[in-house]
Amino acid sequence: MSIEINNLTKVYREQKAVNNISFTINKGEIVGFLGPNGAGKSTTLKIITGYLAATSGTVKVAGLDIATHPIECKQKIGYLPESNPLYNDMYVKEYLNFIAGVHRNKTLVIGHKSLEEIIKKVGLQLEQNKKIAQLSKGYKQRVGLAAALIHQPEVLILDEPTSGLDPNQIIEIRNLIKEQGKDKTVLFSSHILQEVTEICNRIIIINKGIIVADDSLENLTKKGSLESVFSKLTAQ
Repeated sequence: MSIEINNLTKVYREQKAVNNISFTINKGEIVGFLGPNGAGKSTTLKIITGYLAATSGTVKVAGLDIATHPIECKQKIGYLPESNPLYNDMYVKEYLNFIAGVHRNKTLVIGHKSLEEIIKKVGLQLEQNKKIAQLSKGYKQRVGLAAALIHQPEVLILDEPTSGLDPNQIIEIRNLIKEQGKDKTVLFSSHILQEVTEICNRIIIINKGIIVADDSLENLTKKGSLESVFSKLTAQ
């Protein structure tokens, strides 16, 4: 299993943000993590990536427990958080080279073929010598995605990666994510039903910290339960 979650719980004072959830994701799957705002999606992703400690339960990435092997797990994960923190005063190529250095990847130096390939893969060739502050939000998302991919992770975790983008930018980012799903495990979080149905082949629906559905997109669509379940959640 690329991701294995067992009885995961996160409590803030008296509120259970995540309530005893379990699921597994295999290599090569693109899984949508769907739920209304405040459902527990981002909290779950932060625990999986090691940025937040669980109250109880276990998380394993590529067979390693995030609690006991945090560094090794993070080396296997590419993470694009919803906030997409970037250094706006740095140039695109400079920033990506810096991120490569953080990962201690000595092969990804300025001008190296591997870095050039990542820049090309996410469509930043024409923007690589610009300051990040000069970029549109769509291109900033590309920089964030490049930073998540730069150490060639096995698992890619994306939190609302298309939020705030225009329709053309959304299509471009969707295509980039689909491309990554060919050889990586992708967990894609969103509160927008159309986003996950366009990208994912399996959907996990979470609400109030509890998983209420977990099945293939095909099965959920056949059952007619996907839109009905999600519309009930968003109407609450």
